[in-house]
Amino acid sequence: ADFNAEGINPQIIENYDGSDIVLNKEQNIVLKVEEFPNLKNYISKTLITTDGTTLLGSDDKSGIVEIIEAVKYLKEHPEIKHGDIKMAFGPDEEIGRGADYFDVKEFAADYAYTMDGGPVGELEYESFNAAQATFKIKGVSVHPGTAKGKMINAGLIASEIIQMFPKDEVPEKTEGYEGFYYLVETNTSCESGEVVYILRDHDKAKFLAKKEFVKELVKKVNEKYGKEVVELELKDEYYNMGEIIKDHMYVVDIAKQAMENLGIKPLIKAIRGGTDGSKISFMGLPTPNIFAGGENFHGKYEFVALESMEKATDVIVEIAKLNAER
Repeated sequence: ADFNAEGINPQIIENYDGSDIVLNKEQNIVLKVEEFPNLKNYISKTLITTDGTTLLGSDDKSGIVEIIEAVKYLKEHPEIKHGDIKMAFGPDEEIGRGADYFDVKEFAADYAYTMDGGPVGELEYESFNAAQATFKIKGVSVHPGTAKGKMINAGLIASEIIQMFPKDEVPEKTEGYEGFYYLVETNTSCESGEVVYILRDHDKAKFLAKKEFVKELVKKVNEKYGKEVVELELKDEYYNMGEIIKDHMYVVDIAKQAMENLGIKPLIKAIRGGTDGSKISFMGLPTPNIFAGGENFHGKYEFVALESMEKATDVIVEIAKLNAER
């Protein structure tokens, strides 16, 4: 978790009236409609929120609940015909580390879905191509009073590296299919430093270009200083699952039909983030993503509507029915 996840204390708000929600009175933490207009979509619903001091964990507790509820419902209604249904839960789903250990052969399914999306109707079969670039900087620390011609300040080199990145290709200025460079972390002193970026793009060619950009950046910095002051660690994390699923679009069509049968409008779009389906699809199991209902993930303003989770459960059951008809 990239936000406090210790001591989660969910709050339940029944028949939400559309006004600001006080998450924590003592600390004056308020979920404001002005800042989060998506709240207006949930008037009269039952909301589950945080207490303002932790994230909620709806990403992806909601998905777990929905899967278990669907299986429970099918067991309680044996008259509903369905084929074999398998379920799996994995840790660290954001960048696919848990998926590294997923045994597709043992799971032995024809296709799968992750329950890992946001609002009702989301259906996603495209994701980012993703990599992490870590710049390890080696400086030379000497007494500042006698530093001329000797000191190499790793902190200043880190600043140089950051300034070399495109100013508009950042998460806060991109949307849709636009990729970005995201500065995740910096840790520097005069003697040494580390700068971590993640690279994201749906387009494979643009993704490869981003990787070449960071390689060239390191080359330029080292040439400037006449020695290797920066070392690059570049690691791929996951790839756009659309490359695989485009050849198995029936999987998307089934989920789309299930939603339409339930009166839910499918919102087909690309994920601007990670999901286990990114890796699992490349392992040979086509795995698009279905909404789980949560909003404002990974922070104190996270919430989910009970009704959204119920609809997600209904979609799972409907997919089971449609699969049986196939």
